[in-house]
Amino acid sequence: MPSVLILNGPNLNLLGTRQPEVYGSTTLADIEKLCTAEAARLELEIAFEQSNHEGALIDLIHAARGTHAGIILNAGAYTHTSIALMDAIASVELPLVEVHLSNIHARESFRHTSYIAPVALGQICGFGAQGYVLALQALKGHLVT
Repeated sequence: MPSVLILNGPNLNLLGTRQPEVYGSTTLADIEKLCTAEAARLELEIAFEQSNHEGALIDLIHAARGTHAGIILNAGAYTHTSIALMDAIASVELPLVEVHLSNIHARESFRHTSYIAPVALGQICGFGAQGYVLALQALKGHLVT
């Protein structure tokens, strides 16, 4: 069964309490449960990870090669700043879907630029936790097996 790495970046461990007016009341554990259920429906395995550290995220992306068939990434604020994450994604040559809970294009102008988008299959933003489910569905047909 193909495996997908679902990788979450900085501050996402605080979901449910961090700026609920922007990110809602759903916790990261709630999102993991949604993803687990959808992955089972799609006949996929998932590994669900979170780190506040850019280097740890890069290490997880590197380790995905040969282990996972694709990646779903919510890089949080690193989306708008990390060329290193972009380079790591490009180097592993795995299909990746970028996810954001909020609509980054309707927020502050600095959030409109994504360093992840040029190396991603696509971007899903603005649909809250449901965006992860949509990402699994979108990624399914592009997995490296």
